[in-house]
Amino acid sequence: MTTPLACVRGLARRLDDRASDHDALLERVGERPFVLLGEASHGTAEFYRLRAAISRRLVEEKGFEAVLVEADWPDALRLDRYVRGGGEDSLDGAFADFQRFPHWMWCNHEVRDFIAWLRRHNARQPLATKVGFHGMDLYSLHRSAEAVIDYLARVDPEQAEVARRGYACLDHRGDPFHYGRNVAFGLSPSCERTAVGLQVRLRERAPDYLEADGRRAVDAQFFAEQNARVVVNAEAYYRAMFGARVDTWNLRDGHMTETLAELHDHLRQQGGAGKVVVWAHNSHLGDARATEMGWRQGQHNVGQLARQRFGHERVVLVGFTTHTGHVTAARDWDGPAEHRWVRPSLEGSVERLFHQSGRDRFYLPLSPARAEPLKESLLERAIGVIYRPETERGSHYFQACLAEQFDALYHLDETTAVEPLEPGSSWQREAIPDTYPFGV
Repeated sequence: MTTPLACVRGLARRLDDRASDHDALLERVGERPFVLLGEASHGTAEFYRLRAAISRRLVEEKGFEAVLVEADWPDALRLDRYVRGGGEDSLDGAFADFQRFPHWMWCNHEVRDFIAWLRRHNARQPLATKVGFHGMDLYSLHRSAEAVIDYLARVDPEQAEVARRGYACLDHRGDPFHYGRNVAFGLSPSCERTAVGLQVRLRERAPDYLEADGRRAVDAQFFAEQNARVVVNAEAYYRAMFGARVDTWNLRDGHMTETLAELHDHLRQQGGAGKVVVWAHNSHLGDARATEMGWRQGQHNVGQLARQRFGHERVVLVGFTTHTGHVTAARDWDGPAEHRWVRPSLEGSVERLFHQSGRDRFYLPLSPARAEPLKESLLERAIGVIYRPETERGSHYFQACLAEQFDALYHLDETTAVEPLEPGSSWQREAIPDTYPFGV
């Protein structure tokens, strides 16, 4: 029987920093409308560069119409306007709405380069075929409510006032966590029914608001409807944070999958094919049923839900891993961005298996027929916006069956930290101790 190590050595295709590195993946994509590109951390430069390179080819060669990322809908809207040639922003100014931690996740040089390319690409396209850049997360409770009010102020001032009074129960003075806590403990009334009612009315009145023909009017209405949906789901999310019965992870990934479906339908209604490429963390995009998230914690994620909703044959899930290097991450939530050293992967992990293969940087197809040995459960590392190497096994590893989790994977044995647009004084390269691994 073939061992996992022999399987990796037999299937791995070396990366040579050429466009042809992605030929096999694009062949796998074929005419599938959904390609989900992961990352093993939110702060690794190579993951952003690879996703950008793959996305460029998907746009140019496969007709993909939108990039959907793990960011808030209203924050990404300004970038979307920029890449479509609208607004008056400069390239750097288009990032100004990313105010929430972690800023470096989207305000970095790799994303900046991709946004600049996307604007150049769109400049050669008619309005109907310009590629969009959108967020799919749900943290923007207050900003999304404000965006709905702003839209209604332009198309229906009377209803804007209704929305302004209705959303007042969200308590814009504090952050969303305070709202969720106060409602959960009975200190403030819930805004659930009001938020749902405003979302329903916005959809019901869409025909009146769309009397002005044209793609821009349709897009503006769609963007407003998505913000109204964010308010509904974010309100539920922040309330659930202080309860015991609802898994907030499932609420969040359900919302992100719903956003993907809504965007797909919107593009098709405008005459497109609805092809969307997604950028998010591996933990969101690798099928949760193949990980301990699903086995032990009862959690689902975007990768699993996309396969179930759209069909396995229409979705391609791509993971990214690294053995060691550096990453941009914080030590604690809301902390400053730091340039951290990533400890070499643990024995018994996917990353250590890849390191032992000696293949260094490679693409790994995971077709069921050929990758059977990689269905074995192994550890897999996940670094989010926080990195805590002192508790690495408990904080950053989980069990997974790689060949069932992803359709393909990119591995880079040593990687570098993504550079924030405004790095700050704390972003200093962390030195590797001379005594490692004996001094830990």
